[in-house]
Amino acid sequence: MTDKPRIDQRVMRLFDGYVHGQVTRRQFLDRAAAFTASGVGAAALLASLSPDYALAQQVDPDDKSILASYKKYASPKGAKVMQGYFVRPVVIRHKLPAVVVIHENRGLNPYIEDVARRLAVAGFVAFAPDALTPLGGYPGNDDDGRSLQRQRDRDEMTEDFVAAVGFLQKHPDCTGKVGAVGFCFGGGMSMRLAVRLPELSAAVAFYGRHPAAGDAASIEAPLMLHHAALDERVNASWPDFEAALKAAGRDYENYEYADVNHGFHNDTTPRYDKEAADLAWQRTVGFFARHLKLET
Repeated sequence: MTDKPRIDQRVMRLFDGYVHGQVTRRQFLDRAAAFTASGVGAAALLASLSPDYALAQQVDPDDKSILASYKKYASPKGAKVMQGYFVRPVVIRHKLPAVVVIHENRGLNPYIEDVARRLAVAGFVAFAPDALTPLGGYPGNDDDGRSLQRQRDRDEMTEDFVAAVGFLQKHPDCTGKVGAVGFCFGGGMSMRLAVRLPELSAAVAFYGRHPAAGDAASIEAPLMLHHAALDERVNASWPDFEAALKAAGRDYENYEYADVNHGFHNDTTPRYDKEAADLAWQRTVGFFARHLKLET
């Protein structure tokens, strides 16, 4: 991904509010206009901040070292039938640990599919469910994806991801050790799974909404958290949650990346920070290798 001009942090905060439903598109355009450079329209700025999924391909879908397909699975307490993107190494000499990959607040887009392929290249079975399955699946653009995801019941979506963990635990290619990694909405859901499932082997959250402090004692899985230093919205609840994790004696690692924004791992937008993203991903893969017992 080529470097892009640095965007005013006030605009970045507005954009964060827009993608998380705190301001409307019209409100973003009106407010961002005050911070844009002369000759740069707010609509053009919004377009430049939006994902370019042509950039979201670190691993080719046709990479010969992996097998990728879409699989349905049962979610009896959720949406009944769900679908996800399933990727594994082509050559399997023994059963492998698995990771559920949980998307942002817009469904299973190309960036998240690529993250699943990156895990498969690293030696894991990866499965990325699409929370929008009951509504026809990811619609092909993030604006419509966000609108659709807001129509889903949060508790029902939780059950769909709980069922995905069970699907992997029983899969013939899997050792039964399953972790979860998520981004934004998915980061919060990854931690929510850790609260719900004592059998979860590890959970990684990229800038996700923290559980209530009272839920920390229910977590058995080791946690790894990646926070963006400029992400005031998510970071505001971290001190209380960290205090609860410490009080409960829970196993966690926290990393905060200086001078980066929410979404810094997503390599399809100007919020992407390659140095922070690469380091966070290296830490994530190592964390899963240790706690899921990946044999090399």
